[in-house]
Amino acid sequence: MTERVNVLVCGSFSEEERARITAVASDATLEFLDTDKDVEGRVATADGVAGHVSPEALAKAERLRWVHSWAAGPDRDLYPEMLASPVTLTSSKGNGGIPLAEQAMLLMMMLNRNAMRWVDAQRDNRWERFTHPELAGLTCGIIGLGYSGADLAKKAKAFHMNVLGTRRQVDRPVPFVDQLYRREELPALLEASDFVVVTAPRTPETIGMLGEAEFRAMKPTAYYVNISRGGIADDAALLRALQEGWIAGAGIDAHGVEPLPSDSPFWTAPNTIITPHNGATTPGTRRRGIEIFAENLRRFQAGEPMLNIVDKQAGY
Repeated sequence: MTERVNVLVCGSFSEEERARITAVASDATLEFLDTDKDVEGRVATADGVAGHVSPEALAKAERLRWVHSWAAGPDRDLYPEMLASPVTLTSSKGNGGIPLAEQAMLLMMMLNRNAMRWVDAQRDNRWERFTHPELAGLTCGIIGLGYSGADLAKKAKAFHMNVLGTRRQVDRPVPFVDQLYRREELPALLEASDFVVVTAPRTPETIGMLGEAEFRAMKPTAYYVNISRGGIADDAALLRALQEGWIAGAGIDAHGVEPLPSDSPFWTAPNTIITPHNGATTPGTRRRGIEIFAENLRRFQAGEPMLNIVDKQAGY
């Protein structure tokens, strides 16, 4: 008989969600905890945890073999003690790819059509028609072609856009991407794009990858959009690019500091749309995240290879 494993599951779940998770726990004892803070007191005998395990909790873990992050980007789990441990870390990567791509398209359309002008006119009860551009024929440059980047490429193509993208490996084509660029070829993508969309994870390789030189390489008519993680662009350089007109504007859902402080100059930056890292906050994202965890729980019990294993050194 397979030995039962003990798994702590952190968070607030509906009865239906609990039932979905419990249904696959044939060889596991599950303990549902309200918050990640409760892990420290229960982790000593846990084999797995779905939630965040703090460095203090990890130090108390005597038999822990697996941690699953409910987030797609497991940034907060990549602290030195976790990096050095043999614990397998998995993530919910892919759960928010669809709504994040939708958020990117929303921001691109709003910027392209100067939609805030309509919002202002409606607020003033003012009928104001004007000539605006269209996305058809413009170029969308996507930095990172993971789940959200690949889905965005498909959506951008449906809007008749040209699509460029960066990824580590360019030896095989990506559907709906017209041209692939290596990381060192990023300036060429920036120069050619009317929209530069960041969908890449925040990793040691991507932190600060967009600075003054990169924003100056963009067209003055181009827009910057970020729907993945803050810190990939240097905030000071981005702010100068907006205030001094190096680029035409930005749509920012992920920020270097979150929540964005009320006195942040980004709130009033020219031609900038701010959303509160809210692009993937959908029921579908939650449903897919639970499905990913449930499948990994099944595999963990069976001793099978799991989905979305995080490369701790690469950061995703």
